[in-house]
Amino acid sequence: MNDLLYAIKFRDKSPDSELVFEFLAALDVQYSSYEDKEFGNSYLLIYTESEEEFAAVKARFLAGLEEWRAYGLSVTDVEEITVRKEDWSEVWKKYFNIIHIADNLVIRPSWLKYNPAPGEAVVTLDPGMSFGTGQHATTSFCLRTLAEYAKNPDVKSVLDAGCGSGILAIAAALLGYSPVDAFDYDPEAIMVAGENIAANGLSGADIKLEQADVAEYTGREGGYDLALVNILGHILKANAEHIVGFVRPGGVLALAGILNEEFDELSKRFTAIPGCVELKRFSEKEWTSGLFRCN
Repeated sequence: MNDLLYAIKFRDKSPDSELVFEFLAALDVQYSSYEDKEFGNSYLLIYTESEEEFAAVKARFLAGLEEWRAYGLSVTDVEEITVRKEDWSEVWKKYFNIIHIADNLVIRPSWLKYNPAPGEAVVTLDPGMSFGTGQHATTSFCLRTLAEYAKNPDVKSVLDAGCGSGILAIAAALLGYSPVDAFDYDPEAIMVAGENIAANGLSGADIKLEQADVAEYTGREGGYDLALVNILGHILKANAEHIVGFVRPGGVLALAGILNEEFDELSKRFTAIPGCVELKRFSEKEWTSGLFRCN
């Protein structure tokens, strides 16, 4: 049995950050991402478990680059890497440290020990190949939002829309929110989220997890006090009215995953819906996220 993983590592420099994910979806490949904390660079990786499959994936990747350049796709620092499966986690560990989100929330990689202070909720994650580790600007914004509203007794129910690794739903449950619901359209994400939920000593009684598309998800009757929607901008735009319906009257909607230059247009799209007003926005690197009140 082959004990190697074969990967293509690269950086995305496209003006539209959503384009690279559309490209990867079209290639139908396994991929992941990480941020090099030492240098502040974000990378994407396409990986396979066999050399034969890698050759085919590499050919599709290179051919696709030529085709998608016409749409504005731009990648740099393309590199082929091979790593033993048992060494994979060791390769990744150097990119992750304990993250202090707020005075009441900490993200801890599973291999690092941490003694929490009184009142701190500690989310334990083994990043592996999954998305959602708290390092990305959009995830960090949603985590800080959870930490802030956990101090508000009127905000109890939470929805994590496009949950990925489940980090937001887990943080919500550990911070004391209830009920907490989460969904993602990707069955692999649901599997990873379920494993992370269990690893944090939580269960289906704490977080209701299901596979669903954002356009079809209905959630709890009456809506949520707080909905965190960290998905691609064009999906947000296309489903704005439906997404606003996730929150109860007077509830708070957090939108993340939007490029700086696209946020004004997205905000106008949502605030054009009666009763929806922007409360604040936060920008980090090329990303802007925002909070909206929906009456």
